[in-house]
Amino acid sequence: MKPIKRSKLRLTLGTLYYRCKRYMEWYFGQTKFAKEIQNKPLAFTTFKHQTPLLRQLKEVEMWLQQNKIKNLKIAAQKIDGIIINPGETFSYWKLIGCPTSKKGYVEGMVLFYGGFKHGVGGGLCQLSNLIYWMTLHTPLEITERHRHSYDVFPDSNRSQPFGSGATCAYNYLDLRIYNPTEQPYQLNVYLTDDHLVGEWKSTLQPQYSYEIYEKDHKITQEYWGGYLRHNFIYRRVFKENKELVDDHYVTENHALMMYQPFLESGVSL
Repeated sequence: MKPIKRSKLRLTLGTLYYRCKRYMEWYFGQTKFAKEIQNKPLAFTTFKHQTPLLRQLKEVEMWLQQNKIKNLKIAAQKIDGIIINPGETFSYWKLIGCPTSKKGYVEGMVLFYGGFKHGVGGGLCQLSNLIYWMTLHTPLEITERHRHSYDVFPDSNRSQPFGSGATCAYNYLDLRIYNPTEQPYQLNVYLTDDHLVGEWKSTLQPQYSYEIYEKDHKITQEYWGGYLRHNFIYRRVFKENKELVDDHYVTENHALMMYQPFLESGVSL
């Protein structure tokens, strides 16, 4: 996990290679991608969640977050109402497309190798984070998700476990969701004045509820001087009568901390 410095040429060539590889898979692969948009919401809400649009982040100018809101509005319109039929796969980037200025995207904050920079379409990770978190509360299967490699900002009123988001980079760091059930699911996303709101809906009343939690959260100091943050994400599944029917591993996270850790009691080094 020691950070490796890449040259601009290496980064450019690597991005080109992985994007081309993804395009080939999109157009010549066997995956059946979801593409049907339906404006009328399905009957039953499976899970709903919202996240604030504006946060006070150290050394981040607020105009970057205002621009993020513009970018989120454009991206949300591309996926709002998407139907994932049985056997289909939702692809975040295949639906949204490349965020360019010609499409109306503006410069926002882009996380980059442990820091941040300005970039067209910046801020769309908030949308992928939201969708990932909501999907963990459904029977849908997450077939591709990429964890954040850097822990850039200290926790501030955190209500979800560390590492419960999904980073994204067009188009090779995708978020993909497969529908293994026998009924369609619909994703609705929209913005209010203060929040980004998402909702999974279906044609049937939900039969299960879910609890997402972490295990073995710790911070370690590495031989080269940096700090790493680790944990495991698990999920409990309950029937309608609150009977526990499953408790299983989801994923693990390892992130390089970009700030001096505040070590609470019980957190080991």
